[in-house]
Amino acid sequence: MSKNKSSEIPHYELLYIISNKYSEDELSPIIDKVRKIINDHGGDISYSEEWGKKKLAYPIKHFRYGYYNLAEFDLAGEKLIKVNKALQLASEILRHQIVSKKLKTVQEIEKEKRIAKSIVAKKSEAVKGKEGKIKGQKKTELKDLDERLDKILETDDLL
Repeated sequence: MSKNKSSEIPHYELLYIISNKYSEDELSPIIDKVRKIINDHGGDISYSEEWGKKKLAYPIKHFRYGYYNLAEFDLAGEKLIKVNKALQLASEILRHQIVSKKLKTVQEIEKEKRIAKSIVAKKSEAVKGKEGKIKGQKKTELKDLDERLDKILETDDLL
């Protein structure tokens, strides 16, 4: 075997959009069809996630919404072309994209989760710190605003 090629089966990620002309009840047969396409070509799905109905950035085949789905699978490289072609021919799928993905270890996944939690915590602290303050000013009550407005209106120099 050459130095550049690995004996491991490559890991891929597939993101596909199902047309919104189908109801949520009709999605499971379509998702099963995609799984069957991958399995029939010797692939092994390791992860699958449904992201739900989302608005598309631009209309695709006159549809403005679609159901997003994500799947990760292992498949021999030479069979990837056949899977890609089968997905292109599936009329239920508006768009799909297959990318090669590095398989993450459990430690890497845990590290990413910790980082994400710390980012969320910092953002929530920043939002709490900004509440009641606008550019370093204290929050003014409605009574104070009424009193200031009355003082301005009582003066004779308005013009």
